[in-house]
Amino acid sequence: MGLNIKPLADRVLVEPAAAETTTASGIIIPDNAKEKPQKGTVVAIGNGKKDEPLTVKVGDTVLYGKYSGTELKFEGKDYLMMREADIMAII
Repeated sequence: MGLNIKPLADRVLVEPAAAETTTASGIIIPDNAKEKPQKGTVVAIGNGKKDEPLTVKVGDTVLYGKYSGTELKFEGKDYLMMREADIMAII
């Protein structure tokens, strides 16, 4: 992948999943009404804290809080930088 971002300590870089564009019944959702995705793929991790190693690893699909993390754009792609504590589950 060649991503040149290295999170520090207990931070994790997540690539959010694409927002749903249609409902289960086939209704198209306009851009301004789309829900922010609450799951994504871990693309980079920090080294953890001294007494707290990270439990997620690169490639894990994770669930996180709706307003978790800091949004950033890198090489045209959107990412979220968050602490591991903001991640609720690995799916």
